[in-house]
Amino acid sequence: MTDPSRTEVTDPRKKDPPRKEAETARRIRARGLAQGHAPPDIAREIHDQCGPIFGTSQIKSQRLAHGIALSDVVAQVRAIYELEGKPLPKLGETLLSAYESGYKRPGPEYLHYLCSVYRVEPPDLGFQGPCVCGHRHERPRAGAQQTAAREPDSVIRPRAVVTDSNEWASKFDQHSVPRMSRVRYRAEDPGGKDGDEEDIVLRRTLLQILAGAGVVLDGQILGAVDGIRRRMDDTLVNASVSPTMLDQWEETVQGYGQQYMSTPPLRLLCDVLLDFSEVRRMCEQRQPIELQERLCRIAAQLSGMSGVIMIDLGDHRLSRSFFRTARTAADETGDRALRAWVSVREALVPMYYGDPREALHLARRAQDLAGRAPSVAGAMAPIVEARALGMLVKRGRNEAVPSAKRALARGQAVFSQLGKEQVKDTAFGYTERQLAFHMGDTYTNLGDHGNAEETLRKALTLYPTTEELDRTLIWLDRASCRLQEGEPEEALRTAKETILAVSAAHRTDIVIHRARQLASAVVAQYGDIRAAREFRDALAAPATAGITRRQA
Repeated sequence: MTDPSRTEVTDPRKKDPPRKEAETARRIRARGLAQGHAPPDIAREIHDQCGPIFGTSQIKSQRLAHGIALSDVVAQVRAIYELEGKPLPKLGETLLSAYESGYKRPGPEYLHYLCSVYRVEPPDLGFQGPCVCGHRHERPRAGAQQTAAREPDSVIRPRAVVTDSNEWASKFDQHSVPRMSRVRYRAEDPGGKDGDEEDIVLRRTLLQILAGAGVVLDGQILGAVDGIRRRMDDTLVNASVSPTMLDQWEETVQGYGQQYMSTPPLRLLCDVLLDFSEVRRMCEQRQPIELQERLCRIAAQLSGMSGVIMIDLGDHRLSRSFFRTARTAADETGDRALRAWVSVREALVPMYYGDPREALHLARRAQDLAGRAPSVAGAMAPIVEARALGMLVKRGRNEAVPSAKRALARGQAVFSQLGKEQVKDTAFGYTERQLAFHMGDTYTNLGDHGNAEETLRKALTLYPTTEELDRTLIWLDRASCRLQEGEPEEALRTAKETILAVSAAHRTDIVIHRARQLASAVVAQYGDIRAAREFRDALAAPATAGITRRQA
């Protein structure tokens, strides 16, 4: 029988967790300091123990590990801004709390200064990728300078370029908080001054396309494309432009939106990225807030359009990278409709090349961002949601059929409220022909052949013959309907005629990808029949320069 007078000594870590997050973190911090642990190590312990119980984020764990309040962090960030001679930031306790709660994500500049305060890297705060300053933030250890002095001369280190010389800079220790306005690492800009090398590659590619020469999407072109995007990421956080100049750039962007469906993707990508590179140069110095927002809007639209084009060209990795850049720029504007547009366009990447469940998540996030006011994203997002649900139905998730039909109805309802300008632009708007195409694609995946055939036929009558890409995808959807109706030879015949009719400039990876999916579906159901072999031969044959127009 247990003596009640005896008190059992147990490990405090085995006790029931306290009810308050701060109390738990305080206990972990005290124990870590007693054991001589550094704040980053203590933060990891706090996150490991408090995260599952209280949902403590990594960025909040860092503050709790230092034992400071939100106001202390804000004061430290402002002190760094004062030291660098910059205007005080708008960062306050409310915004910092939103970062810690996961409701908002800090932009590259604020993320840099939070890393500087906590002496950690972005992943330690829960945000992937390197800091925009290009070097590390951790506090130097004892003897680090002596160790560096003993390193051989053969060790290559990135060279910093000093671009200004404030009076206090000479007194600032080399291991202190890095200044983004003072240091640029050449290792981060392999493309040369202002990206001249990337511009040359794209201009040469554009000239080859205009001359009618065959252009292969090789590593050099893709390197130039990504190089321009990366430098835009770098310069978004640094940022004089006249309002008239911005008016001209906005007109240029709208022009690209109208060219999107009819211009060959690679040709359009070169044009867009050359202008994107020019906008990046204008972003290198901070502008008045109203001009800065317009400039960021242009950057977001150009980057988002580049992401859409990369979907057509089949490089989903670069497409995702461009959409990340577009999100960074769109967040700077605070425009929910623009952020929603970026999100719904990004949803097309996993829908074509990944998991439809991820596309479903992005489409629903776009609807949340769009809110109740009628907008392009507000109309397009439910349709993308329906298309993703249709793909899940095609994989056997039949319970998703009612949700897909409700999403279609929501999208049509919002589309009917859009203004005339919003339904004219094929890139930044949402047209009636795109709506019909996407609804037909959804009906095809749902197995509703009657509605699919009717809607796809209507879409073909709405599309001009110059917009080859979407017309080709519509014909491939019609071929899929034939397959689902038990007519594999007819499906492959329709698809073969469609592929042979596509001009070389529009025979992009997304077209080949959809065609191969159809062929694989035929083989899976009917075996490697003769029509399937002939269709694969047609896919392997080089594209012709001309095009035979097909009618609905």
